Order: sequence, then C-alpha cells, then structure tokens
Amino acid sequence: MSEHVPTNPADEQMAIAAGKKPTALHKKYSVTSIMDDDFELEMMDSKELTSMFEKTLSTINENEIIKGRIVAINENEVAIDIGFKSEGIVPLSEFSNRDELKIGDEVEVFLENIEDSEGKMVLSRRRADFMRIWERINKAFETQEIVQAKILRRIKGGMVVDLMGIDAFLPGSQIDIKPVRDFDAWIGRTLDVRVVKINHPNENVVVSHKVLLEEQLAGVRQEVLERLEKGLVLEGHVKAIADFGVFIDLGGVDGLVHITDLSWGRVTHPSEIVQLDEKVKVVVLDFDSEKRRISLGMKQLTPHPWNTIGNKYEPGTRVQGKVVSLTDYGAFIEIEKGIEGLIHISEMSWTEHIKHPSQFVSMGQIVDAIVLNIDRESKKLSLGMKQLTPDPWQELLKKYPVGSQHRGAVRNITNFGVFVELEPGVDGLVHISDLSWTKKIRHPGEFVKKGEEIDVVILGIDLEQRRISLGHKQVRENPWDAFAEEYKVGVHTQGRIVRIIEKGVIVELPHGVDGFVPTSQLSFAPVKNIADYFRVDETLPLAVIEFDKDAKKIVLSAVEYLKTQDQATIDAYNVHHPVPGAENYVAELNASNLTEQPES
Repeated sequence: MSEHVPTNPADEQMAIAAGKKPTALHKKYSVTSIMDDDFELEMMDSKELTSMFEKTLSTINENEIIKGRIVAINENEVAIDIGFKSEGIVPLSEFSNRDELKIGDEVEVFLENIEDSEGKMVLSRRRADFMRIWERINKAFETQEIVQAKILRRIKGGMVVDLMGIDAFLPGSQIDIKPVRDFDAWIGRTLDVRVVKINHPNENVVVSHKVLLEEQLAGVRQEVLERLEKGLVLEGHVKAIADFGVFIDLGGVDGLVHITDLSWGRVTHPSEIVQLDEKVKVVVLDFDSEKRRISLGMKQLTPHPWNTIGNKYEPGTRVQGKVVSLTDYGAFIEIEKGIEGLIHISEMSWTEHIKHPSQFVSMGQIVDAIVLNIDRESKKLSLGMKQLTPDPWQELLKKYPVGSQHRGAVRNITNFGVFVELEPGVDGLVHISDLSWTKKIRHPGEFVKKGEEIDVVILGIDLEQRRISLGHKQVRENPWDAFAEEYKVGVHTQGRIVRIIEKGVIVELPHGVDGFVPTSQLSFAPVKNIADYFRVDETLPLAVIEFDKDAKKIVLSAVEYLKTQDQATIDAYNVHHPVPGAENYVAELNASNLTEQPES
C-alpha cells in the first residue's frame, strides 16, 4: 500500500518517545494538545509519556461495532483509524458505496480481532453492515413488524428471499394460503412478510407471507362461518384434489366435497369432474363450527336423474351404456349419469355357462342391453344382453325332441351324473341311474371318462330352468323283461366276482347284468372275512334265489346251487374256498338227507 500520513496518536507518541522527529500529524494530535503548554516534553521520560498516552485511549472490545475514520484509500484497501495504537485495514470490496468514499469520512466497522497472528488489527465493514441488519431483523421479530422481502431463487422446500440485504428462507408452505403449483412464477416478486423464526447460532432467518394473508382472512372466515347454514349455496375455487374428494376455498374457509357428492353418476376420480382453481358452485350439506368442518355437495344442485326419466326405461326398451363395475354376480352398466343397471351373469348368454362377467364384458366397454325390469322406488334397473338375440332354447325343442337319440361328448363328471355336450353351449345331464340298465354304478367315473363320446336319448327339456335331461341306458331296450325268464328263481348260472362288499359280493352274470350273493350264501359255514376265501374276477356257480324286475334286483346263492350237486362237486368247491367248519355242515346235511329218505 502507498504511504499515507499516519493519524494514530499512539503511533506518534511512541515515535516521539523513541526520539524521532514529530510529524505534521503530531502537530495536530500530539500529546501537547492535552498537556499544559508550559510542560516541557523533553523533560519527560518514556515511561511517563506512555502512561499518560494510554489513559487517553478509549476502551475497545472485540466482536463489536465501532466507529472509525478513513485515513487512506488505495485500489484494494481502506485504512481506518479507530483510536487504537494501530490502524485497521478493510478490503475496498466490502463497501457498497466505494466510489463515494473519501479520506476523513467516519464509518462503522466490526472489530473481529485486535491483533491477529501477524500482529494486525482485523476489521470488517461487511460484518458491521450485517450486524446492523441483524439487529433490525431481531427487532422486527420481537415486535412482529411487517417487512418486505424479494424472492430471489427457488431451492428445495421453498424460496430464498432478500431480507434487508441478507438471504432468508421462505418455506413453500408459507408463500400462500393456497398450495403453490408454479414456484417459478413467484421469483422476482416482492412480498410483505413477517419474521417467524431466527436461528442465532447459524444466523438463519425464516419468514412467512402466509401468516399475513391468514390474518387478513380471519375476519372474512368468521363472517363466512357465522352465516353458514344447511342448504346455503356458495361459490368457491377448487383448492386441492384428493382421491376421496375436492377441497373448495370459500373465501378463507375450506370445505370438502366428497367424491360421492360430485355427481349423480359414478366417479372414478374427482379430476374427472373438476380442475384446480376452477370456480364452482356448491351447497352446504353439513358443518361443525367448532371443528370448522364443512361438508359440501355439487350434485345436489341438480335433480336426481331418476326423478326425470319418466317412461324412458320401460321393460323391453333397448339401451346402450358403459361397463362401470364388475362383480361376481354381474356387470353394472351406466346408461346415463346417475342411471345404472345390472346385467346378471344369467342374463348374458342363452347357452354359455358364465362363472364371472369378465368372461363376457370388460371395464369401460360400451354394450347394448334390454331393460328387463325397473324399480323406481329402489332406483334399480335389471338389464339383459342375451335378450338381444332369439332364445335358442325354443329351437332346441325342435332340434332335440323328447325320445330322439343323439351322440355327444362327456364334458363333466359329478357324483350324481354326467354332463354331455350335444353342441357348443348346449349340454344335458345323464343321471347316474340312467347310465346302465344292468350295472350297479357307485360313481359315474367307473362307467365313462371325460371327453369320451356316448349315445344319449332326450328324456326331457325344461325351458324355464334351461335343463335337458338325458339317458344313456335308454339307447337300448330295457332287458329286465327278458331277464324275468332267464333269471327266475331256481335257475342255475355263473357269476364273476366284480366287487366284494361287507354283506357279500357283487357278481356279473351273463348279458352283463349284476347280481348279489349274500355272505350267508357263499359257503355252508359262516364267513367272517370274505376276502380271505374269495377273490375278485373269480367265477362262482350260483342259483337264483330272488328276482325283482321293478327294483332290478337279482339275488343268488352258491349254497343252494351246491345242494343240488354231488359230493365231489361240493368237496371241490370247499377246497377252493376253505371256510372253517364247512365240511361239518356238509356231513350234517348228508346225514339229515339220509334220515329223511323213505323206507323202501
């Protein structure tokens, strides 16, 4: 820095004490100005001079704002005398009015350090300016004074504003009483704000514009609340849209229009009906003045569509609508806003077996239907789709008359019978009792397999219940008339064991008919465990002991057959079926027969 005339009295006095020649500055600020004119400077020793000089210095402390006088200015720095033993240097860049500065000007600076590591005094003009502003901000915070701030830029969570020359934070939630959707539109605007928070350690300031708006609206809000009543129609702006409804700003007071009160029609999301900031009319449905909850409605401003439809949807009317809901039992069709009808799954197809409406229609699909029934009191419409085409069951009566024979594929097997498909979408039931004339069938799966083709006869058609009764055994004539002679009591025959049951065995007789042999008729001796002495597929000699044509029942006996045979045949039977005690019964039987023989 270029040389300048020192202005620090302490420096001058030290120079004099050292025996140096006083400068021009000394002539102005020397200690002679504070001593008696008759006092001889040369007579004073160095200690006395220093002691007297130090008494003239004002007390100064670090971290305080103090006043000083500019004693020199160059291109980069300003030398400032604060009345201490040395001058302080402040960068010229810290002065906002650097072009107006001149030597001798009194300025405020902040004393950061009396002496740094290099022995220099550290002063700051910028810090002094900040501290003055900080004092004003603290005062504004204490008094809740309204101040102005200019929005500079956007940051995460809000905006940076210029508050009296320093940066402050304006949270996004404190900009306006309404949610801010375009933050960039606020940049550059100057707002009235209030300081709401100060962080002294970090020197951070938070301001709010919203609190001022809320204060202005407090009176308006109270006025609105005082005149609220059910049925009152108001105007407001859409403030926010949620999945469950719309918040309406009524002028300082918010109310909620639930999604179900937006329209008489079905609404998937409120954005289908209103847009943000849109001006709308609403009616007060209910309100709680203490909790400040206001329930509003929009659809209530228009008549319910059911009150104006007149004779528009009489049974038989053809309508068109959009699928708005699918349930397990059917599809709801919106034929106009607020008017919906149900197409039950049973009314979707004449022939197809529909388990869920999604097999036939989809959400949003436009479909045609016929009105089947209208219940004005319950506001319900029953619709049908299958009625758009002729009922094929009327044609089925002609195509499948009772008694006619057809061939079809086994579509499904149940415990009680078999469903046979006669043509795509048309099937009938063969009951388990109509599968065979001669077999004792426990489950239809023993007789047929899924996908197998069989011949059937039409036994009956129920148009109302949409059912076709089929028979498989009826394809052939009832053989039981012929069996009456072939299996009359006393006839000898053979039977192959096809199933062993608790009370005996089921045998297959000639012509494929099943018969029953009770346990007591299998051997001369009681049989406790049939499977120990008889096996499936074994053929037994039998005699018919009971025949019932109506019940389709044939009862047989091996014992009665053996009674008519010779001893060799009986012995051979017992060898193959060694039931304990059977031989004793045979001996007793033979003895009994000999006793009963008449004398010759």
